[in-house]
Amino acid sequence: MEQAEVWMNKGIEFAVEYGPKVLGAILIYIIGSWVIRKLVKVVQKGMTSQQYDKSLQKFLLSLVKWALTIFLIITVISTLGVETTSFAAIIAAAGLAIGLALQGSLSNFAGGVLIIIFKPYKIGDLIEAQGVLGSVKEIEIFTTKLITPQNKLAIVPNGAMANGNIINYTAEGKMRVDTTIGVGYGEDIKTAKEVLLNVLLADPKVLKDPAPSVNVSELADSSVNFAVRPFCKPEDYWDVYFGTLENCKIALDKAGIEIPYPHQVEIQKKG
Repeated sequence: MEQAEVWMNKGIEFAVEYGPKVLGAILIYIIGSWVIRKLVKVVQKGMTSQQYDKSLQKFLLSLVKWALTIFLIITVISTLGVETTSFAAIIAAAGLAIGLALQGSLSNFAGGVLIIIFKPYKIGDLIEAQGVLGSVKEIEIFTTKLITPQNKLAIVPNGAMANGNIINYTAEGKMRVDTTIGVGYGEDIKTAKEVLLNVLLADPKVLKDPAPSVNVSELADSSVNFAVRPFCKPEDYWDVYFGTLENCKIALDKAGIEIPYPHQVEIQKKG
């Protein structure tokens, strides 16, 4: 009984000494989390009113949220009675160890900063980088998210994006669609060229400036090949690509112009 009474007294002393600190820390965390959410919304609203780039908005909001969260955690720990100076030293040591262990992540962070500053691409752009073709969905602190033509999500590290080659198909606002159409050697070249050009001019998604072009590109083994080159907006690329192939085939058939294809000749043995 005496031992139980001793432990009970120690428990009461502990509760009296540390109870208010724990409750205070909990209250600070709850209120602080609410304040952080409000501040992030205010910052977001301010950047939206100033027409900040969407990529820059998401990047800065992530930084603001992380910075405020770290400050809140330090405040909570300080409320519990841990000295901030010693805690800061612990954080510095831990930061050094983590930095050495996560050199790749730091490289990705630096890459994200470079992407935001120099803007080789932005949200919505169609780009090709690191062997991936897709539309930019998000630019985060460490990674860039792309949606491929197959509607797959590709996540590419920003370090590789910042240090590698990037092809931005959207930057100039126009894309050239490269297709090749072949006709037989016995067909009139000028007529075939006119038929193919009319197909491009009739497509509303093909731009008038730059003007589409049709030119002989190769005298192949069994066909005269035309380089069919319409221009379009990046978002219309696949519609124009597939539409050009289909409509050129239909138009050449109507004009009676042959598109050569391999013929198999069956040889019968006599005996």
